[in-house]
Amino acid sequence: MKNIKLLGSAIAAVTLLAACASTPPLNVGLEQARNDYRNAQSNSQVTALAAGELKQAGDSLDLANAASGRGDSVATVDHLAYVAKQQVAIAQATASQKTAELAVTNAANERNTVRLEARTNEADAATRSAEAAKLNAQLAQRNADASREQAMMERQTAATALQSADIARQQTLDAENRTRQLEAMLLDMQAVKTPRGMVITLGDVLFDTGQANLKATGMVSVQKLAAFFTQYPGRKVMIEGFTDSVGSDASNQALSEARAGSVRNALIDTGVSSDRIQTRGYGESAPVASNDNAQGRQLNRRVEIVLSDDNGNISPR
Repeated sequence: MKNIKLLGSAIAAVTLLAACASTPPLNVGLEQARNDYRNAQSNSQVTALAAGELKQAGDSLDLANAASGRGDSVATVDHLAYVAKQQVAIAQATASQKTAELAVTNAANERNTVRLEARTNEADAATRSAEAAKLNAQLAQRNADASREQAMMERQTAATALQSADIARQQTLDAENRTRQLEAMLLDMQAVKTPRGMVITLGDVLFDTGQANLKATGMVSVQKLAAFFTQYPGRKVMIEGFTDSVGSDASNQALSEARAGSVRNALIDTGVSSDRIQTRGYGESAPVASNDNAQGRQLNRRVEIVLSDDNGNISPR
């Protein structure tokens, strides 16, 4: 009987450990995307005025959740979560825009009501003036003049409000277009959002073995990056080279610096100003995978391109 109890306890412990082991690790980007989506769902303006955009955000979040559930790479989950967050932001911006448009419509209706009331008051004043003495007629004229001036002021106020709403709507559209354009360029360059900002990784397949010169396929990535810098003149870049643990520390350090410098020179050749580019070589000191197997060593042989924010700031490693 005692042995049976011990065996049951052991089975329960193994089951608990298996359940813990199967629990996927927490992904901060995905959690933020989920929170943003829940907040948007709870906003009645967003659900009423941007249902289509919110559905797109929900579909993207489903893709991110599915990738997380399958155990896809962190980069893949982060990217899908980032797309979902941006689509939630678009839904919120769309709802804000449509809310502003409703406000403009309400202002126009109110303006028409004020005009009708003003005209009615003028007609009543004219009728009373016709039945009154000359003094009362003069007073009615002054009142009519005051009413017309007030109506003009109200029309000017309404026109100013309408113009402000048009400017706000255009600014929102411009911001949305810039956001979509930036997302498309980053997606084309396979940029990944990290705590330091957006990072583009060039693998060692873009270099000859043990060499620092970029292959033709690597120049394609450089040309896309150069186009990005032309479009966003306030951005800067940090180019960081890394190697695996094969070879001496000195040779690995030199190779990492040379590869980072090669990317820098290629960018300068495309017309990017040198004062917008920094380089660092880290040798084998910052692996992203194990150096005990060929696959891990290949991942460690890389060049990371860290993009600055709009103000040119780059977080240090």
